[in-house]
Amino acid sequence: MEDLEQLIVCGGCNAKIGPGDLGDLLADLPKATSDKLLVGFENTDDAAVIKISDEQVLIQTLDFFPTMVSDPYLFGKIAAANALSDVYAMGGTVLSALNIVAFPEEKNLLILKEILRGGAEKVLEAGGILAGGHSIHDHSVKYGLSVTGTAHPDEVLMNNSGQVGDHLILTKPLGVGIITTGFSVGEISQESFEQATNYMQTLNKYAMDVMKKYPINSCTDVTGFGLLGHLHEMLHGELSAEIDSQRLPFIEEAYYGAKEFILTAGGQRNRNYLSEFVSFEIDDFGIEELLFDPQTSGGLLVSVPEEVVPKMLFELKEKGIFAEDFGQIIEKTTNEIIVK
Repeated sequence: MEDLEQLIVCGGCNAKIGPGDLGDLLADLPKATSDKLLVGFENTDDAAVIKISDEQVLIQTLDFFPTMVSDPYLFGKIAAANALSDVYAMGGTVLSALNIVAFPEEKNLLILKEILRGGAEKVLEAGGILAGGHSIHDHSVKYGLSVTGTAHPDEVLMNNSGQVGDHLILTKPLGVGIITTGFSVGEISQESFEQATNYMQTLNKYAMDVMKKYPINSCTDVTGFGLLGHLHEMLHGELSAEIDSQRLPFIEEAYYGAKEFILTAGGQRNRNYLSEFVSFEIDDFGIEELLFDPQTSGGLLVSVPEEVVPKMLFELKEKGIFAEDFGQIIEKTTNEIIVK
């Protein structure tokens, strides 16, 4: 195949509208009242859940964004993994997917073919059916999927049902927003970039396949709002959490990049919105930025009872799946999230 021009790096989940602005936009929209809609947008959860029968629900989600890496094939894989993740975060199985494409009219269509190839491979890996999609011309490249999954009603996981005493587990390290941004301007090594993109293109299916054997109280995936934003949603104004910064999983060069002020616009939006909910009992700007950093195709954030943590982590790591216990849900205090 002829050499293709590289994509311009301009987004990923860093392009996501900030959590404060998004909440204000959705607040006054008309809301469905159907008893079949078990989870809708008012829940700020990862996907909609619609009851089909006493034995089955449909999980519906949609996710797309501009490019965060320059390689079209890699971009397709990451964007698809990111979109598919919402089904896993709800405890479901992927059924089908549709492509969502925006592509400049003047660009070589072979670039688009590579993006779609990467996405198709991930849908197949997920066990889903890629059933078509929709494309438009636009001034910048954007790609993602509309995904439908299924689950039993009793097995649906929510992002706001954690319990006091639950431990917090994260299944991918933080820092991919800082890494991809820094790499695009030559400030991050190829090795760390490859480490980040390997995690980004990994389906959260594998972690959930193990974790669903255990009692999960709450689950979400960490994407554009950063770890703190998605943890804030999990606590839903009723609980607090403590984070142990010594156990926080991150890509090492992302930490040093943050200390050298390799920052993202999305990270600063997250900081502006979330600062009132967070108390830092440490003096470490790098850790702060990692916690606010928008993640593209980030890991699952899961709250589970303390007694299952050792066995769950052992099984995950035995299967070569990344997972770290980094904090705990506690009774509500003045500070919603405390970073120790």
